[in-house]
Amino acid sequence: MPRWIYASLLVLFALSLVPLAFIARARGSKTDKPRIHIIPDMDNQDRYEGQSPNVAFADGRAMRPPVHGTVPFGDGQLDDATYRGTRAVLTPAPVPTEGEELVEAGEPSLEVLPVHSFPVPVTQVMLDRGQERYEIYCAPCHGLSGYGDGMIDKRAAELQEGTWTIPSNLHDQPLREKPVGYLFQVITSGARSMPAYGPQISVEDRWAIVAYLKALQRSQDGSIDDVPPENRDQIRAE
Repeated sequence: MPRWIYASLLVLFALSLVPLAFIARARGSKTDKPRIHIIPDMDNQDRYEGQSPNVAFADGRAMRPPVHGTVPFGDGQLDDATYRGTRAVLTPAPVPTEGEELVEAGEPSLEVLPVHSFPVPVTQVMLDRGQERYEIYCAPCHGLSGYGDGMIDKRAAELQEGTWTIPSNLHDQPLREKPVGYLFQVITSGARSMPAYGPQISVEDRWAIVAYLKALQRSQDGSIDDVPPENRDQIRAE
């Protein structure tokens, strides 16, 4: 084969690397210009940014106010107690005093705390629903009785991989003392290695689980004094 053919093939091979070099350079560089789109889509389009002006409207704003009569999605999600398990507490400003410790006057502060009482009515139907949802979502890790000995925990103990986080014992005193709003937030957003169940469990079912959990905690720490007087003799006999 003539030598010029070898030289031509070598040149063609070197030229074929040029596009790859440009692609590698483009992937590793930063630019304020949009990437080349062979097939245009909606990634790059003319639009108004938030808080930007727009002469198309009489008030000159790009961001439009809600239409009169608009209601929040979910029929009342502005109710923090129901939908977030929290309440806003206004702490008064310190009163100026004189003496050994001088306290200067300040501004009142607003603190968001978990609610201590249920913002929805607790009924037997709600407790039954909470038990059903608890056994589906919570019992696999925390166990049917809430002691953190569910099927998944037992399987992880058998594997002994060293990466498993032991589920909380729901009857530990610190958890028994937590307000219901805290438990609702944990179900909603997760804690430690526990995932968030807010996207899977409705607000009503989350409160039902919390109600059943409180009943479960009470059942494991009850005494004969919690039983109505007319039923105590029957329980003692059994």
